[in-house]
Amino acid sequence: MAIRAEAGGTFGNPVLAGFHPDPSVCRVGDDYYLVCSSFEYFPGIPVFHSRDLVHWTQIGNVLDRPSQLRIPPDAPSSGGIYAPTLRHHDGRFWLVVTNVSGGGNLLVTAADPAGPWSEPTMLPGVGGIDPDLAWDEDGTCWCTVAGVSQVRIDPYTGQTLGPQQPVWSGTPGAQAPEAPHLYRIGGHWYLLIAEGGTERGHSVSVARGSEPNGPFEPCPANPVLTHRGTGRPIQNTGHADLVQAPDGSWWMVLLGVRPRGGTPGWHVLGRETFLAPVTWADGWPVVGEVAPATAAPPWPLQPWPAEPVRDDFDLAQLHPRWISPRHRPARDVTTGERAGWLTLHARGDSLDRTDTAFAGRRQQHLACDVRTLADPAEGRGGLAVRLDEDHHYEIEATPGQVAVLARVGPLRTAVAIREVPAGPVVLALRVRPQPPGDARTGPDTLAFGTEDADGVFTELAALDGRYLSTEVAGGFTGRVIGMYAAAGTVHFDWFDYRHADG
Repeated sequence: MAIRAEAGGTFGNPVLAGFHPDPSVCRVGDDYYLVCSSFEYFPGIPVFHSRDLVHWTQIGNVLDRPSQLRIPPDAPSSGGIYAPTLRHHDGRFWLVVTNVSGGGNLLVTAADPAGPWSEPTMLPGVGGIDPDLAWDEDGTCWCTVAGVSQVRIDPYTGQTLGPQQPVWSGTPGAQAPEAPHLYRIGGHWYLLIAEGGTERGHSVSVARGSEPNGPFEPCPANPVLTHRGTGRPIQNTGHADLVQAPDGSWWMVLLGVRPRGGTPGWHVLGRETFLAPVTWADGWPVVGEVAPATAAPPWPLQPWPAEPVRDDFDLAQLHPRWISPRHRPARDVTTGERAGWLTLHARGDSLDRTDTAFAGRRQQHLACDVRTLADPAEGRGGLAVRLDEDHHYEIEATPGQVAVLARVGPLRTAVAIREVPAGPVVLALRVRPQPPGDARTGPDTLAFGTEDADGVFTELAALDGRYLSTEVAGGFTGRVIGMYAAAGTVHFDWFDYRHADG
């Protein structure tokens, strides 16, 4: 990642690597706060803080209590929480979002974005997904959703104040007008949307009007951002939000992907958060380059915060980066049972099940090394790379044996089995990008194995990473790497995730 700390240097994109899609950002004073979609994972909606829009530190999750987030055990992967909008108004933080797997649109508030956040206020009269909030000069709150339609609401009660009305359908012929954000800038109201679908045709368009409910005049240069039809290394650019810095400059956060390998290109980390500068011409936003190395903001970048790569599970609560599919009962995923260890009690008997006990973190690097010390004396479990129930690889330990398992669509197989000494075992994963080859070259290779007391890695199997990609599996998420239990109880002493050259 190319970063130089002086003003006028460069920073590296993405600014939030890995499965961090649908970013929404707001600024309060010199502080920026950003949230992303979390889909079927609990806790929901990670919250990040920055002082320079480039370096982000996770400070919590918005929906971190079961009473706030209900995703049914049988809800499909890529369901759950879609497209939050974060805003600061009248001294409080407001967040509106859609739970497509239960309840629809909801709103929560907080005095501190690190939490705690309120219990949800439901919005039963607001139809559609990707809700946005904006307040006009007289305090009226406008909620705009994909489609694009709009309704006035009472944000304290969730009640609608009139009918929901269409306001703009986007560019004629473009599919999926979604991700609306409404802003008062100068003498106009600007309506920013994504359209073209969240795949290679994704784009950002904008319209403006004199009132928050239009009528809206589309920008003659629409789309103001798209990478469709290009060979740029960042693709699927869209679902954006605007923010103004204290110096008056404007910036855009957006999602994009980094496809690798041959045709059609596979992105394995999910949709990530990127940053681009914005200027204005004739009253319209002009989006600058979205590139791996981009001109830095005209203010000094803050020192990069120390982000732990190893977790020894010495604290009573897991770090907010740890996520689990659908729910995470404290009795099944706990650091309180064996001091300094994470203990998982099995529910489902494999990662094919929607209720398997699993705790993981997002894969954030195209090349990484991951290790954990597992004690399977009381059960069966191990280290896994998960995309969904139908697409995952794992190295699984039982007393005296390890096996590499692969699930790809309807096929499930034991790729390799090896005897190991009885007792705790270090399970290891090495992810490396594939060098350029022919059109059939996959994006990366995942090598699973064990490590001995001297740190020597013994590979059991190397698997093609294309089968754990969105282009194969479908859906909206990215890879999550973590620990699981499929039978009995499995203890994990530590988990180590490190960026590797590659």
